Amino acid sequence: MDSLKFSPELQENSLNTIRPLNLEEFRRQGNIMIDFIADYYQNIEKYPVLSNVEPGYLRKCLPDSAPHCPEQIETILKDVQKHIIPGITHWQSPNHFAYFPAGISTAGFLGEMFISGFNVVGFSWVSSPAATELEFIVMDWLGQMLKLPSSFLFSGNGGGVIQGTTCEAILCTLVAARDQMLSKIGREKMAKLVVYGSDQTHSSLEKATKIAGIHPENFRSILRIFDPSKQPNQQHLHYPQKN
Repeated sequence: MDSLKFSPELQENSLNTIRPLNLEEFRRQGNIMIDFIADYYQNIEKYPVLSNVEPGYLRKCLPDSAPHCPEQIETILKDVQKHIIPGITHWQSPNHFAYFPAGISTAGFLGEMFISGFNVVGFSWVSSPAATELEFIVMDWLGQMLKLPSSFLFSGNGGGVIQGTTCEAILCTLVAARDQMLSKIGREKMAKLVVYGSDQTHSSLEKATKIAGIHPENFRSILRIFDPSKQPNQQHLHYPQKN
């Protein structure tokens, strides 16, 4: 990868080399990319799950500024193989057992090609009718598979969206609960709202409480008292008393 070094000659040359990707070149590069990803997954077990690089390693490998001229896809993939893959935690590895293993699939890769290829902006029905209606239908399919009540489905005057992360989902749920309660008791009573969560709950719930404007002191962590002689559904929670 060549660093950006300004010169009139380079600028003139770049004007001749920068042009929209033609469809035949797109087909060629697309095939190369798919082969590269397929090879990565075919050999993923050979990589250490957790990267062995040191913090700041990548800055030493790449130029100080962006390249002035486009590079061949083959050159880019060599850089990826040499500098990027060694710095990846390989979440899809069969040896990865933390957090969320196996969170994607090859079907997902192909779906992403549709998303980026069509570049749909689906913020309203009129901006892309198919995107809006497909979302309603597929979300209803998911709701039915989860055996949710019809009130949770678009077809039952409910509906929803899939959030990008669990943290986003927690925040959206908390904001919805906050607004529903304030509509009953009055928005001037915001300070009276209290959020309860198990001491086993992810810290994102407490953080979401702050983002939603609820005072941190109004977050109550419920202590779980574990009894190894009892089944999970027989365990008890200790509710803290307000001082």
